[in-house]
Amino acid sequence: MNAIRFEEQLITPSKILCVGRNYVEHIQELNNAVPEQMVVFHKPNSSISSTLNAVHEETLHYETEICFLIKDGQYHGVGLGLDLTKRELQSYLKAKGLPWERAKAFNGSAVFSKFIPLDELELTSLQLELYINSVRIQCGGVPQMMYKPNAILADLASYTTLEDGDVVMTGTPKGVGEVHKGDVFLGRLKAGDETLIEIEWVAE
Repeated sequence: MNAIRFEEQLITPSKILCVGRNYVEHIQELNNAVPEQMVVFHKPNSSISSTLNAVHEETLHYETEICFLIKDGQYHGVGLGLDLTKRELQSYLKAKGLPWERAKAFNGSAVFSKFIPLDELELTSLQLELYINSVRIQCGGVPQMMYKPNAILADLASYTTLEDGDVVMTGTPKGVGEVHKGDVFLGRLKAGDETLIEIEWVAE
């Protein structure tokens, strides 16, 4: 089983719960319809990785997301994640009205930073930044989300058991695109102007 790091602990999530289409500008950039209710899909433990791959049968696209760690049915920690997507396959599956899992839940499709305690952090202050090769590509956070973190938690808990160690990915702002081998990704999780986590991935 694959693990994530929470401070100095290794934790094994049973599942990753992902919210899609949670930022209006991202919905628009992919020419998707604004959903009438929250879009959710799951990734298995086998999708967890610390390595950013550029290719898995086809070129992969990145989506940077604020992620939460579950304990006792509540948010306990926060980190940064990349939801990697086979966009060409996803577009084909969507056109056929089929589930997305083949395009979203493959091995290595969930790349995470370390997680840190939420403590007294104000959820509404959380935001992310992604730089690729020193150029800022994505920026957004809780204020721009259609479904805020607490609404996401309540919706998920209405249909599934949130196990200790599970991870919730809350969607991505505009600026998604292809991963290219050798690209240097620099991700930051911030609370207002304070940087909480900074992580670098080099695409393989």
